[in-house]
This record gives sequence, C-alpha cells and structure tokens, in this order.
Amino acid sequence: MIPRDLVLHEDEFQKTKQALSRLLEGTGAMLVSLVDRNGHQIAAVGDMNSFETASLGSVAAGHVEASDGLARLIGEKGFSVLIHEGEKENIHIAVVAGQVLLVVVFDQRASVGLVRLRARRAASDLEAVFHGLASRLESEKLPPAADRDAPFSEITDEDIDRLFSE
Repeated sequence: MIPRDLVLHEDEFQKTKQALSRLLEGTGAMLVSLVDRNGHQIAAVGDMNSFETASLGSVAAGHVEASDGLARLIGEKGFSVLIHEGEKENIHIAVVAGQVLLVVVFDQRASVGLVRLRARRAASDLEAVFHGLASRLESEKLPPAADRDAPFSEITDEDIDRLFSE
C-alpha cells in the first residue's frame, strides 16, 4: 500500500520521469502526468503550458472516484482504464498500483490503441517503482520493540520518584 503522503527519493523520481518520458515519446502525446488519488501532481512531462495540470489532475482524480462508484453499482471493483475521445484531444487515465493515476492527453496523431498499449507498459514500469517504494517504506518503519530502545526506556517510575524526592 502506498501512503497518502508519499515522498519519492531521487532515484524513484527519476525512474518515474523516465517512464513518463518514454510514454510521451512513444505515443506522440501532448502531456503525460502522474497524480495521486487526491489529484496532486507527482510528475509530468510534455506541454505543461497548454494545460492547467493542477486542475486536470484534480478533475481526473474526481472522475476516477465517480467511475469507481459506477463500477460498484454493476458489481465491479473499479475500472482500471478510462478513455475519453474528443473532437481534437483525447484523455487516457489509468489507475497504477491502486494509488496513482497516469493521465495522458493526446490528439489525433496517436491512436487510442497505441496509447493503451504504451500506457500499459508505462504502468508496469511505474508499478515496479511504487512497489519498491512501498517496500522501502515498510523496511524503514521502526519495529514495535524500538520503543524499548528509546533513550529513557531504562528509567523506571522508582527512578523518577527518587530523583524528585531528594
């Protein structure tokens, strides 16, 4: 499970950006963005000046949540991929590692099939990064016994009483 307050180390961030860049180049997309389930942008590549990426991420996250509600109504856990085709631009949204959203904005120069295919590979690369992140975070957690190794753990109530009774 990926924490909501995730922090990527530099190598994890670079692997993430590389996966996004490969997807951008491999599809000719206009923008590729990775956002958390709350809509906060983690990383993006492409034409970020033509799109309001903060709003795009926020609306995409809300859309995925609404789609999850629709999925539950028909007995599904959720939809892993959402595609919207417009007159000029299209949007592909994929849920990655259950916690982050891969958002691809592309136009008619790229086919939906190509974007789906390349996004699947990018999602696989990103899942590896985020599963590694989850493993790292799990290993960094202090074990419950660590409380006994705290600096003042050897001081007893009697020690405190003696200290203040003198």
